[in-house]
Amino acid sequence: MRTVVTKKINKTSLFKNQLLNWAQQFNEVVFLDANHYHQQYSSYDCILAVDAFTSVKTDYVNAFEDLKQYQQQTKDWLFGYLSYDLKNDTEDLTSGNFDGLDFPDLFFFQPKKLFLLKENVLEIQYLRLCDDEIESDFEDIFTYRQPTTDNRQPTIQQRIAKESYLEKVTEMLSHIHRGDIYEANFCMEFYAENACIEPVDIYFKLNAISHPPFATYFKHNHQYLLCASPERYLRKEGNKVISQPIKGTAKRHSDKELDEQSKSDLAQNPKERSENIMIVDLVRNDLSHTATKGSVVVEELCGIYSFEQVHQMISTVVATVENSTSPIAILKSTFPMGSMTGAPKISAMKIIEDLEETKRGLYSGAVGYFTPNNDFDFNVVIRSILYNAQNKYLSFSVGSAITSQADPEQEYEECLLKAKAMFEVLSK
Repeated sequence: MRTVVTKKINKTSLFKNQLLNWAQQFNEVVFLDANHYHQQYSSYDCILAVDAFTSVKTDYVNAFEDLKQYQQQTKDWLFGYLSYDLKNDTEDLTSGNFDGLDFPDLFFFQPKKLFLLKENVLEIQYLRLCDDEIESDFEDIFTYRQPTTDNRQPTIQQRIAKESYLEKVTEMLSHIHRGDIYEANFCMEFYAENACIEPVDIYFKLNAISHPPFATYFKHNHQYLLCASPERYLRKEGNKVISQPIKGTAKRHSDKELDEQSKSDLAQNPKERSENIMIVDLVRNDLSHTATKGSVVVEELCGIYSFEQVHQMISTVVATVENSTSPIAILKSTFPMGSMTGAPKISAMKIIEDLEETKRGLYSGAVGYFTPNNDFDFNVVIRSILYNAQNKYLSFSVGSAITSQADPEQEYEECLLKAKAMFEVLSK
């Protein structure tokens, strides 16, 4: 049973920062912030879950089955992540590339302490704890001071040099022209060794640059994710399932006319539209595995949405599922998300594995939560910094969709555009 208390919050932006600073004393932290971005589908403006009462951590072998059993047994709020390499559980695939981060393939926990903020109303839910502890913690949030630590500028290196990147994209294009695939998302890593950063400080800086709707701060002991994602992977509301893949990117401009032109050009760009439509078709197919017959619908095709750094092309695909359908079955049949793989999905993932040089791990995976009534909401882990404080390894990856119309030089420039925010916060 959870003890539930509600509070009114006057200065929500300040409170969110205080709340995340206070959370640093715990080994398990998931902080989700919608940054007041207008969304059709949303339950809360901000969520904090801390301090594991129970947890599940595993590699990819039978991972979804382990998660299903854990979710059915707890019947409570669960927070955590699905790494990209769970593809090896859903298909006959492998991950043999270099991994400097060493995160588990799957991790979820049942939080003792949960904070749900909607507008200026905070709902606090504590598991098997008394009202006195809630009141004491609530007071501490406003006065907690995070201990200062050394935050040195890391030396960022590029895993795939530009020349090699252009060769690899050219090879991917040859697969497309042969008909092996229609589209694939190709990614490259930037990394730093002997990195010493203060994760919460870097997260605040990254979030301030982007203000995305799916910002995430994740901590599991010495492993951190600092995420400024604009993309939802999958959400379940009752019998409705919602997927919102992003494909298509354009620069923002300080000049209003240039910015509007950039937005208009993106909306009419045949390459960007074809990228998005291919992934929409893939998502429709994925959702159909668990949807009721004829219920998969494209609610919005190639909508243009503006963020601090870029304009994005986003589509919304929805489906209806039966009450008896397991939420884990919905995730398993759609994972990894099409926007980070390509089409056909399995062929694209095999080619990605051959051409990329780093194990993706949590990058292009998903972070989110399950509710006690079998709903869920997960983002796509992009525009993110991953950090292992134990081995001092820092990593961020960027990618773009390669189609038959792709120009390797332009794809490289798109990757650098997406990496800009991470470089900026790490160089301050």
